[in-house]
Amino acid sequence: MTPELTHLCEIHVDVGPIRDLGPTPHGRRRIVEILGGTVRGARLTADIVPGGADWQYVRADDVTELEARYSMRTRDGVEIAVINRGLRRASPEIMERLSRGEPVDSAQVYFRTAPTFEAQPDPTSGSTAACSLRPPPGYRLKCRSRCSR
Repeated sequence: MTPELTHLCEIHVDVGPIRDLGPTPHGRRRIVEILGGTVRGARLTADIVPGGADWQYVRADDVTELEARYSMRTRDGVEIAVINRGLRRASPEIMERLSRGEPVDSAQVYFRTAPTFEAQPDPTSGSTAACSLRPPPGYRLKCRSRCSR
C-alpha cells in the first residue's frame, strides 16, 4: 500500500560558505552554516532561525552525505527542530560549481533528503515527510507529510 502524501510546505534556506575541515577517516568533512530562510505552505509557515548547520562528508566515491540540523519558528512562536539527512551526487564538474555557490540545473544532481520535525504538541506534531531538494546556493525543500496521529 502506498502512503498518501499531502503538501506540507516549501523550505527556502540561506546558507553561508563551505568550511572545509579536510580529510578525516570517514571522508572530507565540510560544514555549511545555516543563516536563515523561510517556510511557506498552507499547513506550515515559519522563519528559519539562524545558527544551524549542514554537516557534510564527501566520501571516496564522491557522494556527499549530509546532516543538517536547524530550527524554524512559526508565527505563533512555536519552535520546530529539523534534522535533515540525505545524499547528493553529481559529476565532478557540477559538484565543483556547487562548491563555488553557482546555480546548476537540478536535473544534473541526484539529491534526496529525509527531514524529521520535532515540536511541542501542535498541528505539525507526529509528521514525517518526503522531500525533494534543489541544490545550493541556498536550498529549497518541497515537503509532503504523512501524519501518524
